[in-house]
Amino acid sequence: MKYNELEVNKNTRPSRKGRGISAGQGKTAGRGTKGQKARTGHRKMPAGFMGGQRAIMQAIPKLKGFKTLHDKAEVVYTDTLNELTGNVDNFVLADKNFITSPYVKVKVISRGELKSKITLETQFASKSAIEALKKAGGDFKKVPVPMREKKAEK
Repeated sequence: MKYNELEVNKNTRPSRKGRGISAGQGKTAGRGTKGQKARTGHRKMPAGFMGGQRAIMQAIPKLKGFKTLHDKAEVVYTDTLNELTGNVDNFVLADKNFITSPYVKVKVISRGELKSKITLETQFASKSAIEALKKAGGDFKKVPVPMREKKAEK
């Protein structure tokens, strides 16, 4: 019989620690004497616990406010739309340099007087801007942000 061929049957019953001196693991139950690791609950420390001293998250200064995950809509005013006619969407607004790109959110806000009759197709518009559009004989349709076209695979 070789050493690696020995079959060892594991003791299935776990040892019962801290059940008196005659049990073999009594009194301190193998934890030694005193100290943090001898106490109950020492294994479940909160994240960032640094042995009782001030944690790093408490020591560093906090930044004010928060950073939103949503990108803000670019604003277009109704008085700038007077030079446009027909259907106006993100691509038309980007061509006229009212917005940076046709693939961004656009919100139309009322300012001044709108005289041209246009059909506006953007993501957002204020109530007063929609009223100004309808008063000029136009209309507003809410549409999603246009998606960029994927390049054809070769």
